[in-house]
Amino acid sequence: MPIASAAWPVVCRRIRVRGQVQGVGFRPFVYRLANELHLVGWVRNDAEGVEIEAQGPTRAVDTLQARLAAEAPPLARITGVESREVALSESSAFEIQESIGGAVRTAVTPDSGVCADCLAELFTPQDRRWRYPFINCTHCGPRYTITRGLPYDRPQTSMAPFRQCPACQAEYEAPDNRRFHAQPNACPACGPRLALVDARGSPLAVLDPLAETVARLRRGEILAIKGLGGFHLACDARNEKAVARLRARKNRDEKPFAVMFANTASAAPVAPAVPRAARLLESAQRPIVLLKKGPRCDETLAGVAPGLEWLGAMLPYTPLHYLLFHEAAGRPAGSAWLAEAQPLMLVMTSANPGGEPIVRDNDEALARLQGIADACLMHDRDIVVRCDDTVVRATADASSSLQAAGAGLQFIRRARGFTPQAIALARSGPSVLATGGFLKNTICLTRGNEAFLSQHIGDLDNAATCMAMEEAAQRLMDLLQIEPERVAHDLHPDFHSTRFASEFARQRGLPLVPVQHHHAHVAAVAAEHRAEGPLLGLALDGVGLGEDGGAWGGELLWVDGARFRRVGSLRELRLPGGDRAAREPWRMAAAALHLLGRGDEIGERFGNEAAPTVAQMLEAGFNSPGTSSCGRWFDAAAGLLGIRDIAAYEGQAAMLLEGLADRYGRVDAMADGFVIDRNNVLDLSPLLGWLAGERGGRGDRAELAQDAAYAAARFHATLAEALAQWAIAAAQAADLRRVAFGGGCFLNRIIAGVLRWRLEQAGLEVLEARQAPPNDGGLSLGQAWVAMQV
Repeated sequence: MPIASAAWPVVCRRIRVRGQVQGVGFRPFVYRLANELHLVGWVRNDAEGVEIEAQGPTRAVDTLQARLAAEAPPLARITGVESREVALSESSAFEIQESIGGAVRTAVTPDSGVCADCLAELFTPQDRRWRYPFINCTHCGPRYTITRGLPYDRPQTSMAPFRQCPACQAEYEAPDNRRFHAQPNACPACGPRLALVDARGSPLAVLDPLAETVARLRRGEILAIKGLGGFHLACDARNEKAVARLRARKNRDEKPFAVMFANTASAAPVAPAVPRAARLLESAQRPIVLLKKGPRCDETLAGVAPGLEWLGAMLPYTPLHYLLFHEAAGRPAGSAWLAEAQPLMLVMTSANPGGEPIVRDNDEALARLQGIADACLMHDRDIVVRCDDTVVRATADASSSLQAAGAGLQFIRRARGFTPQAIALARSGPSVLATGGFLKNTICLTRGNEAFLSQHIGDLDNAATCMAMEEAAQRLMDLLQIEPERVAHDLHPDFHSTRFASEFARQRGLPLVPVQHHHAHVAAVAAEHRAEGPLLGLALDGVGLGEDGGAWGGELLWVDGARFRRVGSLRELRLPGGDRAAREPWRMAAAALHLLGRGDEIGERFGNEAAPTVAQMLEAGFNSPGTSSCGRWFDAAAGLLGIRDIAAYEGQAAMLLEGLADRYGRVDAMADGFVIDRNNVLDLSPLLGWLAGERGGRGDRAELAQDAAYAAARFHATLAEALAQWAIAAAQAADLRRVAFGGGCFLNRIIAGVLRWRLEQAGLEVLEARQAPPNDGGLSLGQAWVAMQV
């Protein structure tokens, strides 16, 4: 036992550490720290996190407790440290004890990109893990996607079938080793192995699966490659014919592909990364980051992201990915090549045919990717959880560390690398299962003052994705051992998420809480900022069912927890043909002309067979419901400017419009481009009239058509100014000082940036989505926060 002194008596303290502290090397960190401070006792994992008993002079124990958070391992994320004095023990050393179970109060660490130390070993020919595709340690590698249960120990992961060889076992048991209790620890002698098979699943007789994979990619073939959360479909991004074949086989039309580069230097010729974006690309989470295209991008990567100003870029995050680039570089020894530009650029898109969930299992890959992949590079380590790549864009507050949740990024899709990190809430409440919406579905489960948002699941427009949603819900409940006390869902009765919630609640006798779509958007932002009390919500998106049964989408809401009321809306546009109008911007342009009293121009302006019928529908009010959707105003503008008549994917017209505006640069807003009436309805029809050529503007309609970028820039400037004046007036009238931005339209950088600046200039605090997407991917978080407060 440590010797006491008069100044520093011996104490024994039980310390509880909560947060992301399992599977990150936290116990060996504590072990080394305790021995450095000459303390005795123990450290162990349990269902609540990490528990420590430290005995020694008071000053040394205090130092240990202070250094736990200050010097924690790279992947640790501490949310709380508690301690209490206990009776002195008879301990004579400090040891790492076996994990114990119990009611789970901790969570699983997200997957992490391979660390620098492992990369150094991977490319050292003398190392026993040279070119081993499954190298990892406590600072990196798979976590969430291989975990079946908590506490996080090897028997509860998909590594359980792989018995460690003596060398690996020795590392695993040595507290001073980087691989101490690294649950995925393995080497070529005892761990998972690669296999290259043809499209029918027959093994290919090749000496080296990696070398053959790279050779086939260079020949223009499409390969299915097994990653952390599922398979990718990969091809040579510089091979226009290969990209076109992948589009045709996957039935993807014009939706952009992501491209994997060896490093930021390799991306620079086509999409240079500004420092804040580079930090995101190189972070342990390794998300897909949207980069501004360079002048040669579309020439070099023809067909990868057609018509868009931004390219989704990613860097390797598994050893297998790195080895593909290493092979293409000629297998150089050492790590110096990692900083050099490499010519290989790979399309890496989720292997999910027809919008279905990402392919996870080997047998599933062979069945579902028939006719798409020419061959499959797979392995024998099971993926327990499907998890797509995360997609983000950099924000001005980007930092060198992402330990502060949401720092420096805006989520477009939240998944691998971030799920299932808990989002801290302002207070505790009953456990809620929230089932999200129809598009970009996610599940949210709360526990105390924590919200666990599932990985991106997808659009619930096919049976496979609906089943994946139900699987994700059960997975979270099982993993976290949470039994919900309430169930929340969207107001729309026909969503699968609503039907599932209703049946789930009925079977268990639980209260069912319907949450209006835009209330949920605003509540999600309030939840992550731990904002309580009344605030003004500005919700801008496509369409969500309103309390009056209408199609809302451009709303000012007074929100206070579970309560809200509509205090303003955009003027309604008609949807000729109903939901079809959301996919065909020319129909929204026709609706704009009808609103302007110029319906007689529809047939002539849009030279297609349906135009006269659409004009008649609008005139008669037949199958043309109204909507206050902001997204449909974007579509109308794109249709009027001839940017896009029919969208190949959701949001395409608005993205093209934003790209044109971004390319042109800043312009002044139209002073007379909008009207706010006495009922607080914002009418943008004067702006659309100018776009249609009614106003002179910078020229007549023909001139505007030739300068669509200028028109797009002026549309954005005027819309942002209109929204700013509208929100500022509403906040002042309601004596509110905070405004929360919610909804998919806030992925538009121009609108969000100008609005933020204008509102802050007016003395308002702006809350934006940072820990969850502002689009429907964050709906379940908002639903859960509302339901907790009912």
